[in-house]
Amino acid sequence: MDRKALLCRTLWEHPEATQRELAAALDISLGAANRLVRECAASGYLQMPGEGEPGSYRITQKGRDYLQKFQVDGAVIIAAGFGSRFVPLTFETPKGLLEVFGERMIERQIRQLHEAGITDITIVVGYLKEKFEYLIDRFGVKLLYNKEYSCKNTLATVYHAREILRGRNMYLLSSDNWMRHNMYHAWECGAWYSSVFQEGDTSEWCLSYNKKGKILDVSVGGRDSWVMYGPVFMSASWLDAFLPVLEAYYRLPGTEQMYWEHVYMEVVSGAARHRLAEAGIRQLGRFSLDHWEDLKDAMDLYVNRQPADQVYEFENLEELRRFDQRYRDHSNNQAMELISRVFQVPESEIRDIRCLKAGMTNKSFLFQVNGSHYICRIPGPGTGLLINRRQEKAVFDAVKPLGITERILYFDGETGYKIAEYYEGSRNSDPDNLQEVSQCMALLRQLHRSGIQVDHSFDMRERIGFYENLCLAHGGIPFEDYREIRAQMNQLLDMLDQLHRPKVLSHIDSVADNFLFLPSGKLRLIDWEYAGMCDPLIDIAMCAIYSYYDEERTDWLIRTYLEREPEPEEQAAVYAYVALGGFLWSLWAVYKSSLGEEFGEYTIRMYRYAKRYFRKIFRKL
Repeated sequence: MDRKALLCRTLWEHPEATQRELAAALDISLGAANRLVRECAASGYLQMPGEGEPGSYRITQKGRDYLQKFQVDGAVIIAAGFGSRFVPLTFETPKGLLEVFGERMIERQIRQLHEAGITDITIVVGYLKEKFEYLIDRFGVKLLYNKEYSCKNTLATVYHAREILRGRNMYLLSSDNWMRHNMYHAWECGAWYSSVFQEGDTSEWCLSYNKKGKILDVSVGGRDSWVMYGPVFMSASWLDAFLPVLEAYYRLPGTEQMYWEHVYMEVVSGAARHRLAEAGIRQLGRFSLDHWEDLKDAMDLYVNRQPADQVYEFENLEELRRFDQRYRDHSNNQAMELISRVFQVPESEIRDIRCLKAGMTNKSFLFQVNGSHYICRIPGPGTGLLINRRQEKAVFDAVKPLGITERILYFDGETGYKIAEYYEGSRNSDPDNLQEVSQCMALLRQLHRSGIQVDHSFDMRERIGFYENLCLAHGGIPFEDYREIRAQMNQLLDMLDQLHRPKVLSHIDSVADNFLFLPSGKLRLIDWEYAGMCDPLIDIAMCAIYSYYDEERTDWLIRTYLEREPEPEEQAAVYAYVALGGFLWSLWAVYKSSLGEEFGEYTIRMYRYAKRYFRKIFRKL
């Protein structure tokens, strides 16, 4: 940290500052400030008042010229993440766009940067990226899309912004930080990380530093410590050393969930040297692994200690509620307003909110009201096109007397919003536990034999055509042999038509995760979005492909459901539904991929079921 430059900057910004005020601004003793003033005067950077003359120190032209090399070039703001601890607010709005005291957090930071003369601002976006587009016109910012936002952490985010950072003096900010007072400057005199003091136990990144403020060690978690908290400034020279290490880490396996701070922490501790050596990496930009201390010295980072009420990183909705009272009862969020209305409680009584594992179609979160936990389901974007919520509600109403579903407190057949009881200690079934799968098959038999009917059907031919048209309208279908396989699926559909199989109320989505074992031992079947009148054997096929069963396990599943050896017609029907189900869901995944969602190997696995079981059927015929 260049203290002479800091003194020049302080005098530029506060030309009437006294020596005592300079000491406070530079966080040094009065004696140290006195010595620094005299050193700067000797270097010609400032002019001291003459003996007996009133007035303060004056920065000279030489001082101004010296300061110019420390000019900040711009800022990168990280805004790609989901913000799971702020659900349900972040289902609709990215965390950085949430308001605090009527002002969006990211807008506050942009305005503070502008006040310091910093207008070259890039926002790295990912989740709900379109929500940030208006900032281009309002503030003249640039957007950079991080396509890996959903599967990697901030190490990858900074990696994708590396060319914007390289060779420049840059702030690195988080969109969801809130600074009470503007802490940005036109000039920064050394790389630093903002820090606040936290009393007691903390899970934050704790710092050890020397008398000059240089960080010596970083540890995750500690007690009564200064911690990494808020903005970061990265000088061009610091980035020159850091970015080659970051780039090397990005390419190493096992670093996908690392924060960029992990890289810095391992450099400081020396762990990075061993990690890179094991990977066979010897050269990092202009630095060599054989001269590690040179790289480490070039990456000196200083602590920028802030008062307790200056920097805020809201960890969850409860913290935001305590800070901004508006969020106690008026969050302006549809799901929160719904829960408040259903339970007839103010929003402040909705507590312990946690994001649940997002499904392929919906978003859900857990919450507590009056000491009990519930789940609120929010339909995912575009699902109104894919799911008929009125039909789903009709199924729930029809099967309710069976007592095999979760207890529903609220269901809107128009919007698809649903509130259900949460069963403490419950768990999903295990597709590899054959005893549990047998119980699941018994529950399906109960459903199929119930005699319950609804007014709609699940039509495999219609659904395949529907998803096929969606894919063709959104970028096409990527499988090279699609026409051939499509013709094969038509053969299977024709075969099933000729079998004239009976139709009963079927679940269709009989994935292992939709069978819920309660602590009492009872079993529940949840998520009836696709349910309708259909051949009951389709549920056996869907269970098999969702569980990624091989052919031997699929045959076992058929026997388990039927409680006997299948008739040739029954086996052929299940095999046909396995092939058609795989084909249907591969199209579904292709369409969802065109909307920006990815499901890894799921698409290919489903398509393989279509091919393999078509061949399997016609070998038997």
